[in-house]
Amino acid sequence: MLSQVVKDELKAIVGEGRYFDNEEDLLLYSYDAFIVQGQPEAALLPVSTEEVSRIMKVASRERIPVTARGAGTNLAGGSVPTRGGIVLVFTKMNRIIEIDKVNRVAVFQPGVINMEFQKELTKRGLYYPPDPGSMAVSTMGGNVAENAGGPRAVKYGVTSDYLLGLEVVLASGEVLRTGGKTLKNVTGYNLTQLFCGSEGTLGLITEITVKLIPLPETKRTLQAVFKNLSDAGRTVARVFEIGILPVALEIVDKVSINVIEDYMHLGLPREAEALLLIEVDGPEAAVAGESGRLTQLCREMGAHEVKVAGTVEENDEIWKARRSAYGAGARLRPTAIAEDCTVPVGNLVAMFQEVTRIAEKYQLLIPVVAHAGDGNLHPLILTDSSDQEEMKRVVKAIDEISRKAVELGGTLTGEHGIGIAKREILPFELGEVAMEITRNIKKTFDPLNILNPDKVVLIV
Repeated sequence: MLSQVVKDELKAIVGEGRYFDNEEDLLLYSYDAFIVQGQPEAALLPVSTEEVSRIMKVASRERIPVTARGAGTNLAGGSVPTRGGIVLVFTKMNRIIEIDKVNRVAVFQPGVINMEFQKELTKRGLYYPPDPGSMAVSTMGGNVAENAGGPRAVKYGVTSDYLLGLEVVLASGEVLRTGGKTLKNVTGYNLTQLFCGSEGTLGLITEITVKLIPLPETKRTLQAVFKNLSDAGRTVARVFEIGILPVALEIVDKVSINVIEDYMHLGLPREAEALLLIEVDGPEAAVAGESGRLTQLCREMGAHEVKVAGTVEENDEIWKARRSAYGAGARLRPTAIAEDCTVPVGNLVAMFQEVTRIAEKYQLLIPVVAHAGDGNLHPLILTDSSDQEEMKRVVKAIDEISRKAVELGGTLTGEHGIGIAKREILPFELGEVAMEITRNIKKTFDPLNILNPDKVVLIV
């Protein structure tokens, strides 16, 4: 429990208006998009690195657990304060410090919203590609902490591919700067990348530097309808074989198609086993040529309908189905658990088939969408967390899906992180040697185990 003396000390750092410890306010910070909850004892909204440093010095002295939080869109329980303590909410640290067009970099605070950042870049003809599904609300600090990806990762990669430097407040309250504005830097150990994807367990990110690229001239999206999922899967591999690197390459399975159509009434083909969405970008002439070749390829591979967007509005219309998948599914049951696993692209269809088998085995409704171009599947498990018997089946299904992904040469998570959700199964993929190294890294940066404890690895 936080003593009144400590509460007063923390309140003095951030001020009355950015300190909360009444139960109603604290409920807002007790959960994220996962099913686990844990109420903090205080929530603080810092506005500067100095404030974060001072808070961490108090937390370190008093051994108070500290959980960093942005918009709370985490899907693996990573921003849930399982041990109470302090939640540091970074939404007020939302300033874009610099957009440097000459050096093609940007510097900003962690509370900047991904989509708002991208809008500012567009005005200047610049581009930051990583586009998580929550980009309209998720913060860039959270994106870095989770190494967020998104549909555009096929061509452009994920957050870590653009990250150049960080300012980080350590558990002790000391401030560390890593990297910088240079596009090439191999000086010493790559601490910048170590913090990326560390889920707030090693340090608190207070400033971010990323590289930028020129904004593509145009983009175009195709929607191909397949009566056979295997044909759609084989098409994914063939896209790369004919020399085209798409921006995004997505598969929506039959269960998802019907769930989305029930909700959105978009005129989707209910009889189809799969929709394949392909987006290409670049100079107009190149995009026109690639979309033509892709249309021909899809038809050769068995697509019985191919729609090609001719305008920005038509582009958005095609993507509407994919973007509404989570919302459409979530309305069917009280609880929606967005799963995340990745397999080699060649095993994509096999993994789809395994999810279907597992759903039938445990009598669950599990629609699936996938970033097919990089083998990243998102089974959406629709359930009711208050139904204990069903939740036992859900837990078994999640475990089996995760293990099957690893058995097929894949990984437990491509985007959502480990958090609480996959902490127990992490050794299945990493093995004991890597687990011991992971624990030792955690202990080095956070010897008191106060930074987001219980996430990724358990420290006794």
